[in-house]
Amino acid sequence: MPPLSRWAQRGGLGKLLFTAPMLIVFGLFSWWPILRSLVLSFQRTNLVTDPTWVGLRNFSRVLADPLLATAAWNTVWFTALALVVGFPVPVLLAVFIGELRRTRTIASVLVYVPIIIPPVVAVLLWKQLYDPSEYGLLNTVAGWAGLGPFPWLQSAETAMPSIVVQATWAGFGTTTIIYVAALMSVPPELYEAAELDGAGVLRRVWHITLPQLRPVILLMLILQVIGTFQVFTEPYVMTGGGPDNSTVTLLMLIFKYAFVAGDFGKATALSLMLAVFLTALSAVYLRATRGWKRS
Repeated sequence: MPPLSRWAQRGGLGKLLFTAPMLIVFGLFSWWPILRSLVLSFQRTNLVTDPTWVGLRNFSRVLADPLLATAAWNTVWFTALALVVGFPVPVLLAVFIGELRRTRTIASVLVYVPIIIPPVVAVLLWKQLYDPSEYGLLNTVAGWAGLGPFPWLQSAETAMPSIVVQATWAGFGTTTIIYVAALMSVPPELYEAAELDGAGVLRRVWHITLPQLRPVILLMLILQVIGTFQVFTEPYVMTGGGPDNSTVTLLMLIFKYAFVAGDFGKATALSLMLAVFLTALSAVYLRATRGWKRS
């Protein structure tokens, strides 16, 4: 009997028909835009008039843009700050929540509250907190300690760190809940044995909690890098890329090409360059950390 017939008799055809609508919808909304973007990157078009085939000229125009280096550096700077400031926060909170007994559920809910607030609303709220006058909330608090007022978003030196703080506040809830869920899978016998051996909280965290969380931490690290490289809402709403282009990111540059200049081919070219870079970075990272999850 031919392999195709055996596959059909074993229910393969029914499974295919059952999953076909999902595959069609997934392909239509996920893969078709990717294939369409490949074509757009080789065209000069504003999506209104007939496109013109320009080959690799869109990529050369992107590389010739003097703002590209600034946007790339700002994006890398934001990612580095987000990793230093924001990556340890969910881990520490998850460990703290994991040590709680009676109030663990309440703490988990409180941690997740910032996620409920719509992103733009949260950014506008923090923009008000960053009021540079002496009457701004953060400057008022700093004034109690005899500091400030600080320019926050109005200074090229403090604008990006200020945005990172807001982005960390807005995004740590989901990651913390993921870590807490991972902690729930840790066998309680490990903690009981450690307590019988006289291990304190810090030793339990260092020798049990963090090693058990290692695979999740490695996964969340690369996901955070990918996410921070695509930052857009926070700098766009808070500073518009200023002051002096100190907070312009790659996605803001893509937005400028597409919706300000109306050059969708150039915007798509930069999008593909960013996608290729993140794909290569992820492949290298996953290969480099392949043995760390088991060690």
